[in-house]
Amino acid sequence: MKVKTVELKLKTKGEIEIIDLTPKIAEIVEKTKIKNGLAVVFVPGSTAAIATIEYEPNLEADLKDLMRKIAPKGVWRHPINGHSHLRATLLSPSVTIPIINGKLALGTWQRVVFVEFDTRPRERKVIVQLIGSEK
Repeated sequence: MKVKTVELKLKTKGEIEIIDLTPKIAEIVEKTKIKNGLAVVFVPGSTAAIATIEYEPNLEADLKDLMRKIAPKGVWRHPINGHSHLRATLLSPSVTIPIINGKLALGTWQRVVFVEFDTRPRERKVIVQLIGSEK
């Protein structure tokens, strides 16, 4: 069993920015030569999330609209960015993707995305941990 951990660095613009991580994660899988196992993608912090979605402009806009409707600004007890924390809680800080025959087992249009919910630009790290075998 092989375990490989890689940190991705991101500079975000803030307030519901969505970044497609799929190509970077696929490259990490390829470089590690893990054929079968799991890829765990995790963001430390409470105002960002990792999710999967079809990464296309209309769904990106729909996700932003949904988050603004479900957790609007300015109505929460936690000042300044309470809505950011709640939006991140609605999604998740991580996803786990099977690796089968050296490839991420994603659906045809499914992408792994980082979602920034904080109110300001941030320097973020995303942890990608692969666990599996080379056979």
